[in-house]
Amino acid sequence: MAGADGYRNRLLAKLSATDAGVRKADLELVALHSGMVLEAPDTPLEHVYFPEDGVISMITRAAGVKNVEIGVVGREGLAGVPAVLGDDRSVNEALVQIEGAAWRVPCDALRRVVDSDPVARGVLLCYVQSFFIQTAHTALTNARARVEQRLARWLLMVHDRVDTMRLELTHEFLATMLGVRRPGVTVALHLLEGRGAIRSRRGEVVVVDRASLEEVAGVFYGVPEAHYRRILGCE
Repeated sequence: MAGADGYRNRLLAKLSATDAGVRKADLELVALHSGMVLEAPDTPLEHVYFPEDGVISMITRAAGVKNVEIGVVGREGLAGVPAVLGDDRSVNEALVQIEGAAWRVPCDALRRVVDSDPVARGVLLCYVQSFFIQTAHTALTNARARVEQRLARWLLMVHDRVDTMRLELTHEFLATMLGVRRPGVTVALHLLEGRGAIRSRRGEVVVVDRASLEEVAGVFYGVPEAHYRRILGCE
């Protein structure tokens, strides 16, 4: 559902209600294509992105080590957290995993909002806090959860950010996002399918029973989502 100013992005809609907000003249609606890189490690940031739809993966990299996703961003937030905190570059990669659209704003324009409007600054910092909570729980999940629990949590998080039950995802992509081997993803998909939670076919996962996914994910899903609602008052 769009906000009062027509923004589906919940954070941007909340910012638009502050005294300064982000000027419409500084916003540009752009397409997000699957595989598009919005942030690259140690590369100056030019824009901050507020997704209207689609999903962006935040990925951490190290030489000789398999890439791992540390968080996801959709219409609840933004890609470009370092710019909010006054930095001009990231150590992570922001990669579009599910295509959509986003409002983008130049980093210097966002910084003007942060510097001039204490309410807007507070909103943005609350989002940063909620994203840090998400990354902390991703670390907990990766360290303590079984692969099928990690997969169920990830599917729930993506499902929270899209309007479809049908997700175009390959086993190889899921293995990269979860930081596990592809055979482990295949086994986990079969387990979830056996419970009737999903249907899986080549290049596609269909969410059939969300409640069953939540049951599998257990304690590893829900805490960051609850804190987001508490901190930002957004549903």
